[in-house]
Amino acid sequence: MRNEPLMGYEQALKVTLETISPLNSHRVIDISECLGRIISEDLYSQVNSPSIDASMKDGYAVQSEEIQSATLQNSVRLKIIGMAAAGCTNNQAVTCGTTVRILTGAKIPDGANAVLAEEFATRREDILTVFNTAEPGRNILPKGADIGTGELIAAKGSRLSPGMMGTLAAAGYGRLPVYHRPRVAILATGDELVAPGQPLTDGKLYASNMEMLKAWCLRYGMHTYCSIVSDKKDIVIEKIAAAVATHDAVITSGGAWTGDRDFVAHTLNTLGWKKLFHRIRMGPGKAVGFGILNQKPVFLLPGGPPSNLMAFLQIALPGLLRLAGHSRPLLPRIMVKLQSGVSSRNTNWTEFVYGYLRTGNEHTIFRPLKLTSRLKTMAGAQGVMAIPEGVKSLPASAVVSAQLLI
Repeated sequence: MRNEPLMGYEQALKVTLETISPLNSHRVIDISECLGRIISEDLYSQVNSPSIDASMKDGYAVQSEEIQSATLQNSVRLKIIGMAAAGCTNNQAVTCGTTVRILTGAKIPDGANAVLAEEFATRREDILTVFNTAEPGRNILPKGADIGTGELIAAKGSRLSPGMMGTLAAAGYGRLPVYHRPRVAILATGDELVAPGQPLTDGKLYASNMEMLKAWCLRYGMHTYCSIVSDKKDIVIEKIAAAVATHDAVITSGGAWTGDRDFVAHTLNTLGWKKLFHRIRMGPGKAVGFGILNQKPVFLLPGGPPSNLMAFLQIALPGLLRLAGHSRPLLPRIMVKLQSGVSSRNTNWTEFVYGYLRTGNEHTIFRPLKLTSRLKTMAGAQGVMAIPEGVKSLPASAVVSAQLLI
């Protein structure tokens, strides 16, 4: 195994995303429960919004040509024949010499082709004195201007934001078809691990990686099951087999190398998984693995905290987002300027660098972090940038793409 050529990071990501498909099942739920969910089919507007030609201002519905010469010195007088308000029926039509008082959102009366803002006229009883013009279409929001019937509103794979939910509500939807949220089993392997909150004896460690991975999955609305698994081969086999049978994806944390007590890869071979890769040309996170067992994706993550998180962010998380139906299953990115230069430890791999972000004049500034205190440094990291394979270093002030962790 050690003599096998290692896959590059870009190829490994490509293999991951091409291998995994969104979950087949979906459900239709109330729109109020859909924030952050992924739409499972293209959604088209069922209505026009607005459903009428509507006034955009409080004012007066007029025939534009009647007031086209109106000024302070040459005012035009019109008779007010009624009022139109939003949601109310008004059958009065504007004819020569007349106008209708109209409120914001009301239907434009028949015969009118403009709305004169109320500050450009004075009213005395039922007579309106106009001293400004209003060209055809002035202050009118045409029927379907915001949304037209049959217009694509949300594409399959879109994540529902508050704004998108408001638009879908305006388009006539009260219930939405969404993908099921993946059920992800996170198995932390190691006899040295202790569940957070339990007494800690000498030589033991709290399972912090497990909690971190769980938090990332919860951030994207996934259902999680977590378990600490002893370094005993029969137990590892039992736990992985059970997790695959009852979940949509499995993540193992630790035991990803090939040492005497690193049972995970051996166990998966015993269980007959289809290995797509194990160990790739990236750092940190080189020991990451990915394959399919019983048609379920399985991700192997190394145990060291920086490698564990980076392997998750760069391989496992994109795969899980694809499973959840995301059309763009990657972390969001921005362009940043490096505060200081960065160098790769190995030009034969892709090197990832954690960093802090701060506002700059033209670009956000990225300050690379040195992992002197791994957990505290990682906890403060706000972004990740990559030194591409084949590149030894990038100088200070270089403008590069960075993934956002916040």
